Amino acid sequence: MAESPETRSLASASSQLNLAEAEGIDDKEFDIPQVDTPPTLESILNETEDEDESFILEDPALLNMDNIDTHSGETSSLASSDSGDRTNLKRRKKASDVSSSVPGSVVRRSVLKGVSAQVVSAADRVDAGLPTAVVVSNVIAVGTSHGLALVFGKDPNQALRLCLGSTAVGAQYGAVSALSINSDCTRLLCGFAKGQITMWDLANGKLLRTITDAHPPGTAILHIKFTDDPTTAICNDSGGSVFELAFKRVMGVRSCESRCLFSGAKGEVCCIEPLLVKPELRDHPITQHALLAMASLTKVMVIGLKPSLKVWLTFPYGKANPASVPLLSWQFVAVQSAVTPMLAFCRGDAIHFLLVKKDESGAIHVSKQKQLHLHYDLINLTWINSRTLALLDSAEKLHVVDRHSQEELEIVDIAEVQLVYNSSHFKSLATGGNVSQALALVGEKACYQSVSGYGGQIIYLGTKSVHVITLRTWRERVDYLLKQERFIEALSLAWSFHEGKAKAVVGLFGDQSKRKGVVADRMAEILLQYADRALKKCPEQGKLQVMEQHFEDMVPVMVDYCLLLERIDLLFGQIYNKLSEISVAKGVFLECLEPYILNDKLPSITPLVMKDLLIHFQDRDMMENIEACIVHMDITSLDIQQVVHMCWEHCLYDAMIYVYNRGMNDYITPMEKLFQVIGPPLRAGKSLSDEQVVMGNKLLVYISCCLAGRAYPLGNIPEDLVPLVKHQVFEFLIRLHSTEVASDEELHPQIRTLLHFDTREFLNVLALTFEDFKNDKQAVEHQQRIVDILLTVMVENSDFTPSQVGCLFTFLARQLAKPDSTLFVNRMLFDQVLEFLCSPDDESRHAERQQVLLELLQAGGVAQFDENRLTAMAEKAAFYQVCEFMYEKKQLYDKIIPCYLNDPVRKEEIFNYVHNMLSIPGYSAEEKESVWNKTMEHIKDLVPINPSKAAELVAVHFSTELQVIVNQLEDQHLVFRLLQSLLDSSDGMQVNREVLQLNPDIHEQYLDLLCQYDPHRVIDFLRVSEYYRLEEAIQIAENHKLHEASAFLLEKKGDVHAAFVVLLEILKHKLSLFTDGAREKNEETGQAAESTLEETIALCQRNSHSLNQQQREALWFPLLEAVMSAQKLLKDGSSSPAFESLKHLTKQVLNSMTGFIALPSILQRILQDPMYGKGKLGEIQTLILGMLDTFNYEQTLLETTTNLLNHDLHWSLCNLRGAVSRGLNPKQEHCSVCLQQYKRRQEGIEEVIVFSCGHIYHSQCLQSKDCGVRTEGQTQWTCYKCNSSNKGGRHRDLGSEVNKSRNTSLAQIKVTSAYYSTSGNPDNKKPTEVALEPQQIQAFDQLRRLYRGPPRLAILTELSRNRNSDKQGLFHPGSVANSVFQNENFQLRLSPPPVIED
Repeated sequence: MAESPETRSLASASSQLNLAEAEGIDDKEFDIPQVDTPPTLESILNETEDEDESFILEDPALLNMDNIDTHSGETSSLASSDSGDRTNLKRRKKASDVSSSVPGSVVRRSVLKGVSAQVVSAADRVDAGLPTAVVVSNVIAVGTSHGLALVFGKDPNQALRLCLGSTAVGAQYGAVSALSINSDCTRLLCGFAKGQITMWDLANGKLLRTITDAHPPGTAILHIKFTDDPTTAICNDSGGSVFELAFKRVMGVRSCESRCLFSGAKGEVCCIEPLLVKPELRDHPITQHALLAMASLTKVMVIGLKPSLKVWLTFPYGKANPASVPLLSWQFVAVQSAVTPMLAFCRGDAIHFLLVKKDESGAIHVSKQKQLHLHYDLINLTWINSRTLALLDSAEKLHVVDRHSQEELEIVDIAEVQLVYNSSHFKSLATGGNVSQALALVGEKACYQSVSGYGGQIIYLGTKSVHVITLRTWRERVDYLLKQERFIEALSLAWSFHEGKAKAVVGLFGDQSKRKGVVADRMAEILLQYADRALKKCPEQGKLQVMEQHFEDMVPVMVDYCLLLERIDLLFGQIYNKLSEISVAKGVFLECLEPYILNDKLPSITPLVMKDLLIHFQDRDMMENIEACIVHMDITSLDIQQVVHMCWEHCLYDAMIYVYNRGMNDYITPMEKLFQVIGPPLRAGKSLSDEQVVMGNKLLVYISCCLAGRAYPLGNIPEDLVPLVKHQVFEFLIRLHSTEVASDEELHPQIRTLLHFDTREFLNVLALTFEDFKNDKQAVEHQQRIVDILLTVMVENSDFTPSQVGCLFTFLARQLAKPDSTLFVNRMLFDQVLEFLCSPDDESRHAERQQVLLELLQAGGVAQFDENRLTAMAEKAAFYQVCEFMYEKKQLYDKIIPCYLNDPVRKEEIFNYVHNMLSIPGYSAEEKESVWNKTMEHIKDLVPINPSKAAELVAVHFSTELQVIVNQLEDQHLVFRLLQSLLDSSDGMQVNREVLQLNPDIHEQYLDLLCQYDPHRVIDFLRVSEYYRLEEAIQIAENHKLHEASAFLLEKKGDVHAAFVVLLEILKHKLSLFTDGAREKNEETGQAAESTLEETIALCQRNSHSLNQQQREALWFPLLEAVMSAQKLLKDGSSSPAFESLKHLTKQVLNSMTGFIALPSILQRILQDPMYGKGKLGEIQTLILGMLDTFNYEQTLLETTTNLLNHDLHWSLCNLRGAVSRGLNPKQEHCSVCLQQYKRRQEGIEEVIVFSCGHIYHSQCLQSKDCGVRTEGQTQWTCYKCNSSNKGGRHRDLGSEVNKSRNTSLAQIKVTSAYYSTSGNPDNKKPTEVALEPQQIQAFDQLRRLYRGPPRLAILTELSRNRNSDKQGLFHPGSVANSVFQNENFQLRLSPPPVIED
């Protein structure tokens, strides 16, 4: 086909069109500057130096996948040369990046201004129409709504190369609906809205084929795709069908054969994606199958086109939004050092990944990978590279996601692109809209032809512009942040590149070390820029704190990254030199180094910086910080002379020790300096200051470290120096005199000073040191020498306290007790120490001397003494702990008991000792017996110490001797406390109840003592205890005049009347006190009377159930008379509060007795009373009306309850009757055994059994299957079919079958034929029998059990009986005890029964 007139016209317009004439172009949208002389379109397209241009495509190889590192998954630089001239690689444009919505964005969005402007121009100049489809390869092709295909080059000019088709053909074929370019970029396929397909030669623009019969007419082309085979393509139409197009050329004649791969009648396909292989993977075994992925509205299919058509996978979506767009995308990924194709597909908000592999047998296996769940619906899914996906959601926001980690790297809003949608093609509007509603609904958001990806770049087609999305290179991402002066984010991002943790990395090549080197160099440059910015942004004016805060925020960042990069030279070189220009920055930098030094992250500092550090800290008076830093520094970085001078001047002893040890291998000079600090005041007998105490402790720790081979304060002494250091330290300690001898200095000043400073800790240091002296002959000699000096210094000097002397001999005893000890100590010295400690003339520091001697013995010093002499002296000195130690050593355990008794400090510990001796195994019976006897001997001494613990001991070990123990105690109060602890259960003590039960005298004795010392607890004790005798207890209570206790005991004895008489006398006495003091308003007596009345009423109520009517009246009427007689005495003051209180008490008695005494009897007794009988009715009106109100209330409550129960029972029985009388509906009209229909009309009589499960049987069939059991004259049936699966069901007990299965019929109905032979006697008709069967009875019982409690019939019977009984009060005396109303847990359950389903 020759070049069309429209093509020539458009090419002409490209060279002559003036912007002033192009009214349809929006200047702001396309960023075209306003100038006096508008440039031509050609000059705009050819412009290369536009500072605001955000994207430039340089060559056709830009989108090539050749540069992808398939093993690393990272892409190369996006710039290459079309002509091979390497100078073109350096041509770069300054990108404005205003389109990025997130600082430091991962992707760059740019506008192809040349393509965009020419598409708009074509629409205006040659009526090309709006853009409808785009495809990108080595060229960019854009289809339009008027049937044209515009082909642009990817050179910097983005020149229009071809304009394929014409508007006249477009009017015939409709809009371009799909585009595809083959792998070598020589052919272009165009699909049209009315179903035609054209093929173009991209080299010369010739039309090669026009295909009109490849698919059913009247359907639009939705997709057209070349495969790897240049003679094969796949198309998908709006009918949902998929066709394979095979291009052939025979004898110069081009033709096309079509084969249907999938019919839309089986489910409409709306997306297809053939697997395209890069040139370097042409030999991949998967290419032999020519895989094609198809997405229908319900599932995804993967088929192989070669060698024969075969379906390899079908995967349903599951539940999905019907408006969601099905999406497909292939990508080769590296899996276990192999490159394998992966299919990503999605419909809605979940992306599935399928890994496709081919095994050795040639079969294809598909494995499902981890899903990616989203919170938005997708309309496009495209791979950027093998690790990164570009996801476009329905809100036109682009999400860049890392597939492996599923991390969302960036979100870009591309709504301003005004994306072109393919809705009209999916609805097939050009051919009359003959598509299904489901496909039309999906087409609302379909944009398949508006997005095209190639070589790591994605083209988005808008209505007036074309946009491209690319991943930034790692340098661009860092530089982007730097342009915004976001240095910390830039450094963090660069470090992630350095460590290999970043996502979507582009532009890093080589092995890991090479990559790290490249990134590290860039980070070093950034750090220098950051240092310059720190100085540039420093506030010139303001407070000093503001400047310090500025540098405190920035300097640590530099230090951190320099240490991470191991660039100490950079930190202390260029960066330090820059910061030193400002004194504040220099100071902050030096102070910032401290935490790194202390954490050993910065062991070495250049001498210049170290010098400045010391000077700065010294000027700031931060000497402790200096000392802490020095001991962590490498000694080679220190100026020793400077440091030593500073340490002496400021008493930095830790730093001084470190410098002397590490720098000069001198371990003695620091000791001498420390001794000079603490020695003089100790010799003078002065107390040390806090600072001097710290120095002394530091000296002890330093000596301990040197003798143990450890460096002070950190690390270890070099192994070759350890023996030398130990020898030097010992020689220093045992010197006769110090270096600078004072006139009054005594011998061995070092040891003497340390002993005076802290004897115990110094000896502990020596003890730890002696542990390592086993095989060192010289060290053993030092050991003996030091011991001799210690004895000389301490024994011959009276300046030391007993504790200090004891510490020495304890130390010696421990050393002598060792099996391999070679020490020699004169035993006479130990005797002298013993006499010194046990001196009876010296009462001072008794506890201290005893403790010292005890420690000496426990350390092994017993071997140095005569034990008998030691024991005697300890007893004489009242060293009871020492005596205990010796007795225990001799196993004289019984003698230890007096030691505890005589020791005022440890008296109470005797109880634990005795208990442990008698309880813990390991002691012989003789030893336990001796301790038991000794304890019994001193038992009267134990009780006064702690009666509670003594009682516990007696209860466990001496319960049989309780009476003897009680008799030995002379103090009755002690006896009371002992028995109280034993017998009072509130203490929770476990007592041998059998022994106590055999000896009730103990309980009675305790009761007697309790009446004396704590009478208020007598009642509580009587209620709990069970082992006293009633007669004796009553006598004791009467002797002590405890009437309440007497009444309780009498009631317990069964003499209710006597108990009542006692309480009644108490009540009368308290009422008389109340009436006598009524005018004084004695509230206490009134409360006491009311309390006694309540006790008396409770007594009467408790016992009225077991008494007859006469006996009840003998209790209640005297009580009523006692209260009413008191009321008579106050009749004159009827308005007084006391009179009202008595009226309340009278009413209380009447209300309580109405449950046990008949109401007429009560009224008769009241009217017979002289007080009420002779007076007016008004005086007792209130009393009678109150009784009548109570009676009316109870009668109303009774009637209401009866009505509720009757209604409830009636309602339940009606529903139950309806449920069990409901008819059954059989599922079929034939017997489930013989499969023959039962006859509705027949001559004979045949019984049919219908079950609730719906199965129906002949009775004879059930009998033949042993499904009937005859019990008590009736036949119990079970369903054969429902029980056939349970093999043992027939042999189980029928009762269990009824309870556990619903297969037993609800109504065992025998159905006889409704019609009989006319010759038969009609009187012989058997009516249908309806009976209440076991299952119905079970249901009724279950309903009845819902209302647990007394049967309703029993309640109603008792209610009716009691309502008719008006002679004996409200309750019949003969049945009161068994009445349901007397049950404390009696409840009325008035809740409705469960609803029965109809």
